[in-house]
Amino acid sequence: MRIDKYLWCIRIFKTRNIATEACKKGQVKINGTNTKPSKEVFGHELITVRKNQINYQIEVLDIPESRVGAKLVDLYRKDKTPKEEFEKLDLLKYSKDYYRKKGTGRPTKKDRRDIDEYYDSSEQDTI
Repeated sequence: MRIDKYLWCIRIFKTRNIATEACKKGQVKINGTNTKPSKEVFGHELITVRKNQINYQIEVLDIPESRVGAKLVDLYRKDKTPKEEFEKLDLLKYSKDYYRKKGTGRPTKKDRRDIDEYYDSSEQDTI
């Protein structure tokens, strides 16, 4: 079975077109090498998929005939993604919450006070 079809069948991607685009962009690797969407998948291969800034590692257990239900996905794949990948996502989420979005305008009064407080504390540290 083709890699793009396999990733769609085991519900990694919502559509087959999205799976194909991910393969073309180099976000899908089989045993550490970039793959084309037409690459054949066999049992016991390790697939690495970069999705939402997480590197998912999936071991192929079996090849499904067609798209399977969400409850049956674990019959065809084994998720070997380390927990550290998910922890990095949490840290990234917290770091993004602090900063303002680009183009939201001038700093607010609170932002100015925070900046002034930062500069005052750094000047006292050097004295």
